[in-house]
Amino acid sequence: MVTGKKWAPAYLSLEPGELRARAAAARGRMRECCLCPRACAATRLEGELGDCRVGAKAMVSSFNPHFGEEEPLVGWGGSGTIFFTSCSLRCVFCQNFEISHGMEGEEVEPGALAAMMLRLQAMGCHNINFVTPTHQVPQILEALALAAPAGLRVPLVYNCGGYEAVPTLCMLDGIVDIYMPDFKFADSEAAATYLDAPDYPEVAKAALREMHRQVGDLALDERSIARRGLLVRHLVMPNGLAGTRAVMRFLAREISRNTYVNIMDQYRPCGLAFRHPAIARPITAAEYREAVAAAAAEGIHRLDARRSVLGILRMVEP
Repeated sequence: MVTGKKWAPAYLSLEPGELRARAAAARGRMRECCLCPRACAATRLEGELGDCRVGAKAMVSSFNPHFGEEEPLVGWGGSGTIFFTSCSLRCVFCQNFEISHGMEGEEVEPGALAAMMLRLQAMGCHNINFVTPTHQVPQILEALALAAPAGLRVPLVYNCGGYEAVPTLCMLDGIVDIYMPDFKFADSEAAATYLDAPDYPEVAKAALREMHRQVGDLALDERSIARRGLLVRHLVMPNGLAGTRAVMRFLAREISRNTYVNIMDQYRPCGLAFRHPAIARPITAAEYREAVAAAAAEGIHRLDARRSVLGILRMVEP
């Protein structure tokens, strides 16, 4: 546990000018873009769109206090989510399909993005939650270099799909307070079919190791609000396709048995999921219970209480 009196977000402890230097270094990775593991080499600084279909400027779909996130993030003031347009993955079942595939959103300047952060803090949000930030890390750092001197004082959440390039994550060391990656699939064939990323399992494992190295296990303050650490999301898929047991085994053995995990029950066919018979239905109560049991069997014991309890209650079929 960390106390409110002693705690401060990591980015406030950086030397003057460090945020701008990190932003410049990150922009350098956009010259022949290698921000994400797809390493498309697009010259995004010159106007070419990357594999993500985003260029030199940030693209934002929406920003608002969010009360549907994990319990330690939401508290009573909500999580200050900023939804970035597009994604480094191509999940056929994405529940934000209009944003990730449909490119819903607008380009914004660094000052406007900084203003969004400050506005969410002023609304009482406990954190700034960057949703699908992977391909826009330089733009986020540029905005943060403006927001921090202007009074930003809440922790930063890096809310991603788990498909991350370690060199990009290293640029965020000492800046991001809370990493919240998905671990979607343990099997490369499933990842190839549903994410167009056969290397996803190994890439995600390397990313989670680096995230945990930077921030450790999730730490809460005296109000049970998250301040720093790793929080992993795992979406239960129909027919056991997510490989829940293998994911939990990895977390327990190679990350930490104290890893805070949200085993999510809300899968439903979205986007292009109906083209794939194996995932063209919601999960069953039995599938969700099996996933929770798999976590317990592997020694994972810190589960998001609100989601796990409500998930079981909502699923009343045998």
